[in-house]
Amino acid sequence: MSTVAFILVLIVAAEHLYIMILEMFLFGTPVFKRTFRTPDSLMRDRNVKVMMANQGLYNGFLAAGLLWGLFFAGDSGRSIQLFFVCCVIIAAWFGGFTAQRSIIVKQGLPAMAALVFLLLS
Repeated sequence: MSTVAFILVLIVAAEHLYIMILEMFLFGTPVFKRTFRTPDSLMRDRNVKVMMANQGLYNGFLAAGLLWGLFFAGDSGRSIQLFFVCCVIIAAWFGGFTAQRSIIVKQGLPAMAALVFLLLS
C-alpha cells in the first residue's frame, strides 16, 4: 500500500475516534457544543444524550474497522479498508444532506482522498 493511502486511512480512523469520544464521553461540554453547534434545549434532553452516545459507538466501529484493515488484517487489509472508507463516504454524504453540509467536507473529503489513493495503490 502506498504511504499516502496509509496516512489518509489513518487520518480518517483518527477523525472517527475523535468523533466517538466527543459523542460518547464529552456530551454537554463546551467542545461538544462548539463542534456540533447544539442548542442548549437539546443539551438538556437525556434522549439526545443517549442518541449521541449510540452514534458515537457507530463512529467507533468505523474507526475500528479502518484500524483493523491497516494493522491486523494481513492480505485482506486493503479490501477491509476499502469497505470502511466507502462506509464513511456514504455516512458523510447522508450526514451532509440531513444534518450539516460541512460534514461532506470534514468527513467525506478525507475519506474520498483515501479511497482514491487506495484504488491507485
